[in-house]
This record gives sequence, C-alpha cells and structure tokens, in this order.
Amino acid sequence: MGRWEPGAGGRLREAALNLYLERGFDQTMVNDIAERAGVSARTFFRHFADKREVLFDAAAEVEEKSLAALEGAPAAASALDLVAAALEAVADIVGRDRELARIRHTVIMANADLRERELIKHAQLTAALADGLRRRGVGDAEAELAAETGSAVYRVAFRCWVDDGDLDLREAIDQSFARLRTLTAAD
Repeated sequence: MGRWEPGAGGRLREAALNLYLERGFDQTMVNDIAERAGVSARTFFRHFADKREVLFDAAAEVEEKSLAALEGAPAAASALDLVAAALEAVADIVGRDRELARIRHTVIMANADLRERELIKHAQLTAALADGLRRRGVGDAEAELAAETGSAVYRVAFRCWVDDGDLDLREAIDQSFARLRTLTAAD
C-alpha cells in the first residue's frame, strides 16, 4: 500500500471547489479533481466517499460537537438557549473559513441535487437537536419548535455572515436570535 500524499485532503477539497466553480458540479469528475490535486483517484476515495462529500464531509463533526455543546449547557437553560449553545459549536466549525463557506454555498446553490442534500443535512441536524432537547427533559412539541427555530436562525445568520466581511458567524447567530426575540416580544 502506497503512502498517502501529505495534505491531500486539503488539496482535493481546494481542487474540487475550484473545478465545481469553473465547470459546474455535474461536469466535474473525480478523476479531474484528483488530477488537479496531483493525486490518484484512489487517494480521492481514501478521503471522500464521493464527490458530494467534499461539500458535506463536516456534517458528522458538526452534529457531534453541537450535541456535546447542548448536553454541556447549564441545567437551567431554556430550550432556545440550549439550541443557541449548539449553534455556537456549529459556528466554531463552519466559521473557521468564510471564503471556503462562501464557495461551498455558491456551488450548492447552483445545483438542485446539492441544495436538496443540504436541506437533508440541515433536517438531520435539526432532528438530532430536538432529540437532544428531549433527553434534557424538554417536551416533544417544545423540543421540535426550539430545534426548528434554531435551524431557521442559523440559516439566516449564515447568509448574513457569508455576505458581511466584518461579522463573524457567532455574532451573526447572536444577532439573528436577537431579531427573533424582538419579533416575538409581546407588545
């Protein structure tokens, strides 16, 4: 068995994203990505299950860390505060590289199948958060509502973050929660 190329995963991701932008996702083949990265197709498959996973390979880490943050939050926290803690963990992962996130978002928005997969990944995370809330004793309806609300807050915050170079993702999430609280405040 040959030695894996050092830094191959990063080179593969960069090559794939550039090719997706240049040619489009459907027109880019794994062999094209591997060639651009200077590795074999076999090396590609050591890092990614398929060419979609270049875009979605962080999903497991995002879910794991967000659930850990939710579970580690103070016992007296409200359901929305628990979701906010989980979203801060998401921001720590997704917010590492705005340019990568922006390119990834552009590629996904240009392809209906990728948009569908993105929605599925968001739905899976939302369901996992709702389950985490239930484990913390939050009622079924409240857990669903808090998780779905958090998902909406995150999507709005993410769009604000990728468009605003001065805002970090955590700040965008905090601002979106503040806007939500303003919208729902009793008159």
